[in-house]
Amino acid sequence: MDEAGKGSVLGPMVVAAVGCRATEDLAPLPIRDSKVLRPKQREALYEILFRDFSIAIITIDAAGIDDARSRMTMNACVAELHAEALTGLRPESAYVDACDVNAERYGRTVAAHLDFPCEIVAEHRADARHKIVGAASVVAKVTRDRAIRELEQQYGKIGSGYPSDAVTIEFLRGYIREYGVPPPCARRSWKTVTNLYQTTMRDFS
Repeated sequence: MDEAGKGSVLGPMVVAAVGCRATEDLAPLPIRDSKVLRPKQREALYEILFRDFSIAIITIDAAGIDDARSRMTMNACVAELHAEALTGLRPESAYVDACDVNAERYGRTVAAHLDFPCEIVAEHRADARHKIVGAASVVAKVTRDRAIRELEQQYGKIGSGYPSDAVTIEFLRGYIREYGVPPPCARRSWKTVTNLYQTTMRDFS
């Protein structure tokens, strides 16, 4: 399992789980961490994975993330979603890209949400160390990229959705200046959005 969009200020976070009978089933595929693959490579792998493997995808939009963060930490939210994705496949064991600084603790947190026995192997950078996690990374990334493209059809250029993206920040600033509120696709509980709102409205007034 892996997720895409956890640190984004715009758009959804996507959690994906890819299941196989044996890790050797993935051997022929040139799978790596999705971030080091080109978009066309990710799209091609995505189609193969959906054709040949079991897939579970959980998507949570910006409003859902804000609601979750009012009740729990972001890591706790991701753990619940990882468990939800695993429940769709019900595997005997699972490799998980750990969100917590303590990988073993994160694995225990995910397992605690399951109602079936499953050996959880939680590791940092698991997407680069295990092909099966890399496969989940590809599925999550492609699914999120498609969601961002759908948002662009509605809002125009919004960039990648991450706070390090100048296009994303300019979109947020412009939207707030025009409408007086952050866009519905923004995670309002993020400090980036709160700070932009405060500075933009102050400058505007």
